[in-house]
Amino acid sequence: MDSPALFGKWFSPPESWAAWRVVAKAIFAEPMMPSEVEVFTRHTGRQTPPTEPASETWLAIGRRGGKGWFSAAAAVYIACLRQHRLKRGELGRVMVLACDRDQAGETFRYISELIDSIPVLAAMVQSRTKESIDLNNGVQITVQTASFRRIRGRKVIAAICDEIAMWFSDERSANPDTEILTALRPSMLGVPGALLLCISSPFARKGTLWTAYRDHYAKDGDSVLVWKASTLAMYSGADRQFLDREFQKDPMAFAAEYGGEFRTDLESYIGPEAVEAVTVKGRTVLPYKPGRAHYAFMDPAGGSGGDSLTLAIARCEGNRSVICRIAEWRPPFSPVAAAKEVAAILREYGLGRVRGDRFSGGTWQDLIRQHGIAYDFEERTKSDLFHDFLPLLNGRVVELLDHRRTINQLLALERTTSKLGKDSIGHPRGGWDDLINSVAGVAVLVAARAARPSSFVVEIVTKSWTQHADPTARVDDDRGIVVQTAFGPERYRDPRGDDPDRRAPAPVTHDVDDPSHRVECRACRQAWRSA
Repeated sequence: MDSPALFGKWFSPPESWAAWRVVAKAIFAEPMMPSEVEVFTRHTGRQTPPTEPASETWLAIGRRGGKGWFSAAAAVYIACLRQHRLKRGELGRVMVLACDRDQAGETFRYISELIDSIPVLAAMVQSRTKESIDLNNGVQITVQTASFRRIRGRKVIAAICDEIAMWFSDERSANPDTEILTALRPSMLGVPGALLLCISSPFARKGTLWTAYRDHYAKDGDSVLVWKASTLAMYSGADRQFLDREFQKDPMAFAAEYGGEFRTDLESYIGPEAVEAVTVKGRTVLPYKPGRAHYAFMDPAGGSGGDSLTLAIARCEGNRSVICRIAEWRPPFSPVAAAKEVAAILREYGLGRVRGDRFSGGTWQDLIRQHGIAYDFEERTKSDLFHDFLPLLNGRVVELLDHRRTINQLLALERTTSKLGKDSIGHPRGGWDDLINSVAGVAVLVAARAARPSSFVVEIVTKSWTQHADPTARVDDDRGIVVQTAFGPERYRDPRGDDPDRRAPAPVTHDVDDPSHRVECRACRQAWRSA
């Protein structure tokens, strides 16, 4: 980093990058000056500098603190300037892993700029593609999105995990950070001096970055080095006025984004054990069940953005909300065609209405109505629904389908606390909650119905009684007439009739002078008193 012939011009002025020089010395166990030892102690919590190179280095550093350029320089240094024991025909890889293709591409541009600007390094390049550079020393620098499937079966001399705090960290994710590292570490086994460098701005108190900080920070002699610092501590040339403005906007967010602190206002919504307890293994769908009231909730979408249109159907069994069906339309899709398919699914469950939010005003209400389906607006926010959904999960009064994308979204939900102390529940940055929003909405809807009395007994003394005229009404043995309403079945019973067929009772003969009749007939009793 100091040599003018190598990286010196990229890390100038030298005083702005002084802390990064200490990081480099700590990683490779280079001697430090007393002032550098002080910096090292401040950001690692250790009292003595390392005497051997680190096997793993975890850097939790604020944004715009120079992490991108340091990652690129580390990759180039390890690939080009260190000696590697490679057999003839063997290819050693320096892998730079990022959470998405755009971020990986940016890191690759930094690496290319460094190599191309230094003649002695540019002469080592034998070939290159959009994602890799092959060198004449048998080493390949490759940049790719983080995937545990793509990194197996390769010899890795160094791996740089960029912004690892932003990788998926839940166990049910299709590509969790723990699985990526589990697949990566054996690729480095038996490689002398192999280095795992994980570098990121800190985020929530979960995931592999938080685990490394919790288990290895401030431990002298540990081969796993953890360094935590703010943006200004690592790059003194950062714009202080900009940082001051960001602090005024949101001190909590500033502490994580630029202060190098893990957020204390973020926590997981629910743990995997609680979700597993209410998930019915192997159950992906339940058919319509006659005699049970079914309910539906949908999360609309426009069809052209990044959000999916989702639908969930559930029914009440005892005190449990049982999820029966989950449907998703991923973009791009036609809202008109999707509305027709939604209506068809609803009819399979005997439903003529669905509940959802006010996406695009009344657009979806109009689309669904064209197919004979009523659309009811949900007044509660998505966060409120998640808040009401949590007791159902913890109380195990909901049965979830074994639907991986839905479970992934549920486990990824985060609870945040605003500056005013208000909780908000939603998906993490770069995540989605379309499926779990529909599931939570319908589960809460069913739970609210289950909390109401299961039937309504209407007892009215009349001179005559007429069978309910509603065509959907049906006879339910000797317990009365059951009418299917928008809120489920409601029961009506004539107190004078016990006939199972619910035929109207014989006309009552009124006798004002009969004392026993006056006891049962209010009208005759009042007439007798007024006489």
